[in-house]
Amino acid sequence: MKRSLSLASLSLAALVTLSACGPSSGGDKEGSAGTGGSSAQAGHNDADVMFAQQMIPHHEQAVEMSELMLAKDGISPEVTDLATRIKEAQGPEIRTMTGWLDAWGEPVEADGGMEGHDMGSDMGSDTGSDTGGSASDGMLSEDELSELDAADGSDASRLFLESMTAHHEGAVGMAQDEIDDGQHPEAIALAERVVETQTAEITEMDELLAGP
Repeated sequence: MKRSLSLASLSLAALVTLSACGPSSGGDKEGSAGTGGSSAQAGHNDADVMFAQQMIPHHEQAVEMSELMLAKDGISPEVTDLATRIKEAQGPEIRTMTGWLDAWGEPVEADGGMEGHDMGSDMGSDTGSDTGGSASDGMLSEDELSELDAADGSDASRLFLESMTAHHEGAVGMAQDEIDDGQHPEAIALAERVVETQTAEITEMDELLAGP
C-alpha cells in the first residue's frame, strides 16, 4: 500500500513539474511573437518626417539641375549620362517620400519654424560649405541656377559638376542623420541607398572635374 502511494506521489509530482514548464515555454513564444509584431509595425518618428520633408525639395532641385544640363548642346556624354541617372533615380524617390508623408498625415513642406532645418532660410549661402549639418547644404540659390542655365559647353559641365558635388554632399549628410535617428524601415533603406549612390557619384564627379 505504501509502495502504491509512493508511486502515485511521484507521478503527481512529475505532472506538476511538466505543467509548470508548459506555461513558461508558451510565455516565451508569445513574447517573441509580440516583439516581432511590434517590429513589423514600427511606424515612424519625427526624424523620418523631417528626412522626407527636407529630401523632397533637395531631390527636386537635383532633378531641375539635371534637366538644365540635358537641354543643352555640346555637353560631354559622361556628364549627360550622369545627369540622366540622377534624374531617373531621384524622380521616383520624390514620389515615394511624398507617399510616405501622405500616409503619415504630414505636410510635404516642412514647418518653417523648425530651427536649423528650413530649406529656404539659407539657400545659396556658402554653397558646398560645411554648415554644421543644416539641410540647406548644397542647395543652389536662384542666381546660381540662372548661372547654370545660361552657361554653355565646358563651363556648364564644370558648374554642374561642382554644384552637384556640393548638393550630393548635403544629401549624404541628411541621409546619414536618418540612418542614425530614423525609425521607419523603408525610409532608413532609402537613406542608405542615397549614401551609397551619391557617395559613388561624388567620386565620379571629382574624376570628371580632374579631367583626363
